[in-house]
Amino acid sequence: MSAEDTQCIPYEVAKKLVGAVMEEEHLHEANRRVLTVYSTNDKEICWFDAEDIFAEMAESEGGIPKNDDDMKAKAVELILHQIPKWAVEDLLIRMGLEKK
Repeated sequence: MSAEDTQCIPYEVAKKLVGAVMEEEHLHEANRRVLTVYSTNDKEICWFDAEDIFAEMAESEGGIPKNDDDMKAKAVELILHQIPKWAVEDLLIRMGLEKK
């Protein structure tokens, strides 16, 4: 399945499900960073390649912010618009937002 075929959950739902986005080392590749998305109950939901997210930020209006806090906030906002539905189906069912 390509990225274009992936169905994402609505931003407002993502805001309710996501508890944190952490920048971490890639488990299998040195010098590669990932942005891991965790639920509000600290369960890993999915991850994004940090370079891909930063490249997407650079291409967007306003580019990459100079301030680290602003950059992290913009990266999180971008990720909240891209949470794949398949990654949170069980959480959606438990919240009553999706049927089994």
